[in-house]
Amino acid sequence: MEDLVVDRLEAGGWQVLVVRGPLDVATAPAFRQTLQEAQYGGGHRVAVDLTTCEFLDSFGLGVLLGGSKRARTHDGGFAVIAPADGRIRHVLEVTGLDGLLTVLADRSGLVTAH
Repeated sequence: MEDLVVDRLEAGGWQVLVVRGPLDVATAPAFRQTLQEAQYGGGHRVAVDLTTCEFLDSFGLGVLLGGSKRARTHDGGFAVIAPADGRIRHVLEVTGLDGLLTVLADRSGLVTAH
């Protein structure tokens, strides 16, 4: 089983969590904690970059939805970065979450995202 690695960086006024590895039943709880720390630790606008995410299951999707809800509740911003031609984007589209989440093709979209 592969580990999830999350790198943090700043881009266009956003705190970006870059996910490498699978975001699934085994790794979702730890990632939820990391996301909550980013959001409650002063990250008014947080983006989750799934460009290098290898796998995303329903537990990972639940963490993303929770992050989006926390952002709305606390008047913050939340975005997911997933390339338009990638597997992760396909999962978001098939589940209909691309209509509920702000989904960007790359980090350059953060400049205009809310």
